Amino acid sequence: MIRPTLIAPCAFLALAACGEVPRTAADPDAVQRLDTPPPGAAPGTCWAQDTSPAVVETVTEQILVSPAEVAADGTVTRPASYRTETAQKIVQERRVTRFQVPCRAELTPEFNASVQRALKARGLYRGPINGEMDRRTRAAIRSFQKPQGFDSDILSVAGARQLGLIAVPRDRPA
Repeated sequence: MIRPTLIAPCAFLALAACGEVPRTAADPDAVQRLDTPPPGAAPGTCWAQDTSPAVVETVTEQILVSPAEVAADGTVTRPASYRTETAQKIVQERRVTRFQVPCRAELTPEFNASVQRALKARGLYRGPINGEMDRRTRAAIRSFQKPQGFDSDILSVAGARQLGLIAVPRDRPA
């Protein structure tokens, strides 16, 4: 007899073994979809937010406390003394980036399969065309967007346009 208390941990372990562990807020690479668009966003658009942590560098320096004493014949009578100072410096501030994404209703298996095909044609995706937004698909999305200065595994609207998956809005004549 299988006990109900064992089902949830076993299911989680099965997901972990497949590499498909659900993303959590504690995940440093987690991208959060926003329920409310940022101020000034067009109605009906969907947005996500990516937070990159600050980059901190530890710097260690040797500070001269007293110089060496040297005799007239050039021999060192007392060596120099130093103290070590360690300080942390923020190299890059924490950044919050908001970006427009395809809405959840648009993220159908057919759309996801189109994303996979477009990434495969560019040599970035090596998995099966299955219409699932799985770990391999997200890694390929990140590989596609990162050289363009956007390091996220959530497909942005700009990225989808570059892949030819979303129409580019036309300028309307005045």
